[in-house]
Amino acid sequence: MKITIIGAGAMGGSTVEGLLGSSLLNASDICVAEPCHSVLDKFAKKGVSTTTDNAMAVVGADMVMVFVKPWLVEQVLRGIKDSMDYNKQTLVVVAAGINSAQIEEWMKMGDGQLPDFFLCIPNIAIAQRQSMTFLVPAHASEEATERVKAVFDDLGETILTDEQHLAAGTTLASCGIAYAMRYIRAAAEGGVELGFKADDAKRIVMQTMKGAVGLLEATGMHPEAAIDLVTTPGGVTIKGLNEMEHAGFTSAVIRGLKAGAK
Repeated sequence: MKITIIGAGAMGGSTVEGLLGSSLLNASDICVAEPCHSVLDKFAKKGVSTTTDNAMAVVGADMVMVFVKPWLVEQVLRGIKDSMDYNKQTLVVVAAGINSAQIEEWMKMGDGQLPDFFLCIPNIAIAQRQSMTFLVPAHASEEATERVKAVFDDLGETILTDEQHLAAGTTLASCGIAYAMRYIRAAAEGGVELGFKADDAKRIVMQTMKGAVGLLEATGMHPEAAIDLVTTPGGVTIKGLNEMEHAGFTSAVIRGLKAGAK
């Protein structure tokens, strides 16, 4: 399988990093198209094929992934469509706010033909093959869907969803990773106030979060059931939780998620 990545910024570059650690393909099977020469040089040193020419990059690829800002998607898609083989190639568009009707308009040939294409939202943990990815088979066969999902499954976890839920998935997982980072920062700062050195506090918080996730994954417990295991009557845990709730912790998280989905 050969994959072309157009746009190697934060998300596209993270995806390339993840693919380089994948078991599904070699570095030589990846092509990166990007205007920034320093980015191209970085990936070329790792064995990736690189170019500044988007149309050239798609030739011979099995899968073309487009990671550009939303206002550039139309320009990029119109620029590559004449170089694509719609009978053999699959298109994956990673750009918030772009819908399938727009892609159909930009990619439709004179005879109405369209490639198999997907809307996709991963998060930057894809670099560590730990992404939570949302994938919408907007115009795709079952075979193409299985093939694309297999790639993203190797880069973390993938949920097949519909277009109506893509914005919610974006705020919950793609934006959500930033929300998780903000909690780590806040808890680490609290740890410094409690007397730990900054690096130690961050390490403690990160391991605690890993432990919480591992416990829920292993047991399938609801988070509240796990909380009950460590909240003794009159204890320090329930006092801390209640103080956070008095400050609006749960409400703030939900309001932040809903704001991100607008």
